[in-house]
Amino acid sequence: MRWVENFRKPAADAVKSSLASAKANSSPIMAAIQDIAIDDFSNEASATAKKTLFVISDMIEYTRDYSQYPRAGDLTFLRYKQSPAYLKFRTDLHGATVNIRYVNRQPKGQPLIDGRAHMQFWKEWIEDNKGLFGGAKWLQGA
Repeated sequence: MRWVENFRKPAADAVKSSLASAKANSSPIMAAIQDIAIDDFSNEASATAKKTLFVISDMIEYTRDYSQYPRAGDLTFLRYKQSPAYLKFRTDLHGATVNIRYVNRQPKGQPLIDGRAHMQFWKEWIEDNKGLFGGAKWLQGA
């Protein structure tokens, strides 16, 4: 009951409300993960602790330095590595297991995003940043 009240229900409510939110000018997912890694995974107390991160998102990175929207190009990790974002968002996940809850949605006016290729990108990004890909589960989207 505590898990339902303290985690499952708030997580479901957050996903539901985020789908109805206004359009943002950017979606800095990598920066958010980087901030978590710096704040919570890099201190001495967490050095030997098991670290797990759950990300609930459409996972579409969109910043000035790199965009995953289909109009911007392919979803390969190679294209990302050649962008200015690669060095900017490089971080050490300190062996954390990253689990993705993928909110599959179709951005208005954009071609369909290949969800499997998109998850392959994130798997490579997590591993390149010294993390473990814990898998992805698809959630209902808009």
